Amino acid sequence: MSGEDFSQFSMLDLFKAELETQSEALTTGLLALERNPVAADHLEACMRAAHSLKGAARIIDLTPAVEVAHAMEECLVAAQRGKITLRHDHIDTLLRGVDLLVAIALSESPDAPRIKADIAQFQRTLEAAVAATGESAMPPAEAPASNPVKPVTIEPPASPAPTEPVGSAGSAGAERMVRVTAESLNRLLGLAGESLMEARRLRPFNDSLLRLKRLQADAARAFEDLRAALASTAEERTQLAFEEAHQRLLASHAFLAARLDEMDSIDRRATDLANRLYDETLESRMRPFEDGVRHFSRTVRDLGRSLGKQVRLEIIGGSTSIDRDILEQLEAPLGHLLRNAVDHGVEMPEERLAAGKPAEAVVRVEAWHKAGLLQIIVADDGRGIDLEAIRAAVQARKLTTAETAAHLSEVELLEFLFLPGFSMKADVSHISGRGVGLDAVQAMAKQVRGLASVASQLGSGTQFQLQLPLTLSVMRTLLVEVDGEPYAFPLAGIVRTLALSRDAIELLEGRPHFRFDNRQLGLLTTHEVLGRGESHPQDGDLPVVVVGDRVNLYGMIVDRFLGERELVVRPLDPRLAKVKDISAAALMEDGSPVLILDVADLVRSAEKLAAAGGLRTLERGGASADARRRKRILVVDDSLTVRELERKLLDYSGYEVDVAVDGMDGWNAVRSDNYDLVVTDIDMPRMDGIELVTLIKKDVRLRSLPVMIVSYKDREADRVRGLDAGADYYLTKGSFHDETLLNAVRDLIGEATE
Repeated sequence: MSGEDFSQFSMLDLFKAELETQSEALTTGLLALERNPVAADHLEACMRAAHSLKGAARIIDLTPAVEVAHAMEECLVAAQRGKITLRHDHIDTLLRGVDLLVAIALSESPDAPRIKADIAQFQRTLEAAVAATGESAMPPAEAPASNPVKPVTIEPPASPAPTEPVGSAGSAGAERMVRVTAESLNRLLGLAGESLMEARRLRPFNDSLLRLKRLQADAARAFEDLRAALASTAEERTQLAFEEAHQRLLASHAFLAARLDEMDSIDRRATDLANRLYDETLESRMRPFEDGVRHFSRTVRDLGRSLGKQVRLEIIGGSTSIDRDILEQLEAPLGHLLRNAVDHGVEMPEERLAAGKPAEAVVRVEAWHKAGLLQIIVADDGRGIDLEAIRAAVQARKLTTAETAAHLSEVELLEFLFLPGFSMKADVSHISGRGVGLDAVQAMAKQVRGLASVASQLGSGTQFQLQLPLTLSVMRTLLVEVDGEPYAFPLAGIVRTLALSRDAIELLEGRPHFRFDNRQLGLLTTHEVLGRGESHPQDGDLPVVVVGDRVNLYGMIVDRFLGERELVVRPLDPRLAKVKDISAAALMEDGSPVLILDVADLVRSAEKLAAAGGLRTLERGGASADARRRKRILVVDDSLTVRELERKLLDYSGYEVDVAVDGMDGWNAVRSDNYDLVVTDIDMPRMDGIELVTLIKKDVRLRSLPVMIVSYKDREADRVRGLDAGADYYLTKGSFHDETLLNAVRDLIGEATE
């Protein structure tokens, strides 16, 4: 790697960097050898990697690493020469050797007794594995030479290991690496984005100058007409003055034309340069997808072995570029999905053979770009998901009534898998069973403004799909106009845009709906959601943006569509904290700001407004809501599924229902609106139900407001705490099936209308 500057690295740092590269090569090669033990290319690659690490460790006098690498090399050489055939136990031991090398490199004391004991155990295990195939004991480890070659002194003294791995010194043509913090890179990208926006401002300015040129040409023609009209009556001196003024006007016109040509050239060069600068800066944030998932091959293999299963990870689209921030955030969700695939989805070998499948299962991780978004698939060819088992689990956990559960669609049933604490596994192990994995997957997707979905076919396998933005720094958006201001919808959060005929709007129980993909969707105006006053739509079809998830979809009416834009995301000032319904900001080509909408927030706001009868401005005569006042209930629960079940149950009974996503949201709602009843869960983030009840009962204006607690957990301590705080009723969610909830509501506030 000629030209590389290593002056900032210590020799140990260089060994760690080489170990990172060579350990990946070893792991990849060993996993391949497990499937084909006599693959000459993989045997050669693994042997050379072990040999390189042995030599590098010897140079820096790291004797424990020399011993481990030497033992691995001897085993691989024996396999190359046909003296042994690598089996699963060989691969297990060699992979432990890779882990041991990493532990030695990271240890502050490589000669510690524990390290020595681990090395001795490793050597014995490897020797036994080789001996079991008929080969004699492993040769003793080579001792470091008595007079090892001393490395050239490198100044300054040791510094922390580089942020990015440095390739091995023997790799030809490798790119030079420099240390740049993520914060610096983000600032650089922000500046590059601003540069791009400023460069794009030249075009509108150039267009305005062109208009000035046209106006000047019109003025010159008018001047010529005036001179012709005065030619027969004006004195000679007047004609000379007109001629001089005309020549000056022509000269200024020619000068402006020349400067416009220069401006056009500058505009093209500046825009091209700014685009290249931005693209290069953005590219520096991107990493190949395989960089973040390669290590999962070992994880899947080891996990399968521990469960007695034969599992192989297949990575497709490894070269797909992904923002390094998104790649880092994918670590935990992909780990959850892969563990679920191996533990839940993949069958035991004998079960697979009986089903006509190969004994070895394949888990596939795939990444590709589509329509400006990153698509990631995690799929297995296992047993698939039994929908009836989910239906039974939903009923067993009292998440809904038996009647409702019987009519849940496939999409609705699969949605329960993402519910916090929901698990299909009866027992809890160190691998899975606590029901937190898929919840974390969905939370990560929402955090980066993406979507998570699942599909399954019984007997054939399960597929999870993540749809994420390519980068967190740039966002493809749909610009719309609301009350004379531009707003940006992230494309990843849009289900569809459409021009909705007014005749397609129906009023159901006083609330506007329209038919969409065989479903009735609530319809409301973006003005109402954003608090931008009344909407005054033009005649004709209404521009509508359909947003939401698979369960809750809403149509949002805007004033007009302004087209797609790729925006450089600028975070809001942290002093503003979370701004309702807004996620970030950006700059338009002309430098004007635009707010980027938070689709998840919009859906929560839509849930409240839809239940309250939004879009009142479009109600047609003769189809108005019932004149009798409907009693209003606020449902507070952090589970989307539970919120929706309670809302539908109460709404079906005639009550007007608003929802809040947690105790804090509920507290803000009861202080800003009037309700007849609050129904709240206990365990919620930010503020739990007990705190909410306490605050309501301490407030002079709200203390008479009835509050009902509905909780998953039938704990006597919770019941006592809730009633002591002032709750008027306490129910467990298992009470839904016999209409106890509705009877309790009627006991507290009476019938739905008055």
